Amino acid sequence: MPQSSDNQSSRLEGIFLTSESVRCNLLSEDWTVRFHIIDELRAVVESIESLRGATVEPFGSFASNLFTRWADLDISIELPNGSYISSPGKKHKQSLLGDVLKALRSKGGWHKLQFISNARVPILKFEGRGNISCDISINNLGGQMKSKLLFWINEIDGRFRDLVLLVKEWAKAHNINDPKSGTLNSHTLSLLVVFHLQTLEPAILPPLREIYPGNMIDDLTGVRAVAEKRIEETCAVNINRIKSDRSRLINRSSLSELFISFVAKFFEICSRASVQGVSPYAGQWEDIDSNMRWLPRTYALFVEDPFEQPVNTARTVGSIQLMRILGAARATHQVLVSSNHNQTSLLMNLIRPQLSHLVARTPVRHQATAQSMPRTPSNNYIRKGLGSHQHARRQVPGQLQQQFQNLRIDNSRNGTMNGQLQNTRVDNSRNETMSGQGEASSSQRQVWRPVPER
Repeated sequence: MPQSSDNQSSRLEGIFLTSESVRCNLLSEDWTVRFHIIDELRAVVESIESLRGATVEPFGSFASNLFTRWADLDISIELPNGSYISSPGKKHKQSLLGDVLKALRSKGGWHKLQFISNARVPILKFEGRGNISCDISINNLGGQMKSKLLFWINEIDGRFRDLVLLVKEWAKAHNINDPKSGTLNSHTLSLLVVFHLQTLEPAILPPLREIYPGNMIDDLTGVRAVAEKRIEETCAVNINRIKSDRSRLINRSSLSELFISFVAKFFEICSRASVQGVSPYAGQWEDIDSNMRWLPRTYALFVEDPFEQPVNTARTVGSIQLMRILGAARATHQVLVSSNHNQTSLLMNLIRPQLSHLVARTPVRHQATAQSMPRTPSNNYIRKGLGSHQHARRQVPGQLQQQFQNLRIDNSRNGTMNGQLQNTRVDNSRNETMSGQGEASSSQRQVWRPVPER
């Protein structure tokens, strides 16, 4: 006898939540091992004469808190230039990374060293302790600021992080998260999630121009502290304005519903790729032929970087690989909407084989845990039954407060960012509390509603 649609939906949501818990539950050692790598690399850099005074600063998914224990670690070596932002040429970057390569080989203990000197951004790759893959670049302040902005976006709605992590794992399971082989990089996947949440009805995220109305990379000039503070304050004011808008409509979609609709949207994006691209900055589709910034059209897929317009973050995707990506989206969507799916077929489409056995041994959570999502004033979702997991993976060692500066939005400090990632939250009101009326008002303002253009 076939199951009812409600039971099927409940089972699907339970599998999503269980797989997310197994996949994303970070341990303190996941943070610690990355800090050890950063500290060890810092010691190496300090021993290199050509890098005297340089700093070692993490960015990417680690800084944006969009990483799992298996994620790569991105590191930028920032050159000293007084208090000003410097822009060394490509040859200079290649030379400095060559010095780092020699120092790492001399010291020993670093594995799978690979110098990709001819990339658009020269990179030195290696494997550190815990078999964590690391990418080193020179003066990647833009990458650091992009990471911060993605971190701040999660303050609007915590489902953004959940969906990004699920989409990344799904992409890895289908081998379409590898720019070296002509598929999608993780930054592009995050932006596609942003775009999906922008184009839902009602929308969950705003066009990113509502958060930072400019080309961020172009604004990283002059005194670094001044440039960063200007960007941070602008984002803080706009995010707090968005979150305090009581007129916003609420989108109550569960994680499974968001993922199913994402896969359908993803398929549509790839299908339209020959004539339309994606603009998370504007939060809408763009006709390629009428967008002078994107011409001439030479890419199979165009996903504009909202922080570095008009750079295409999907520039590595070729036409053949685009068809492969389309095939993965089509196959997954068919399984998700099928009335005959079971846990095995779902897991094969959601996560890699090495993780599926962990999920299979974990009791499946009931859908009610997804629909009963108590919200803190930060709008971070803590699911009943998964509360301990969610809380644990959002706890950050105290050292992180020193590593990542300017990562919390706080109205009580005049809308500026202060240096804490631990227990991140947005204070929409000094009088708002964790329960009662404060919690209810936070729930009512969960989702941003776009204002029609005049």
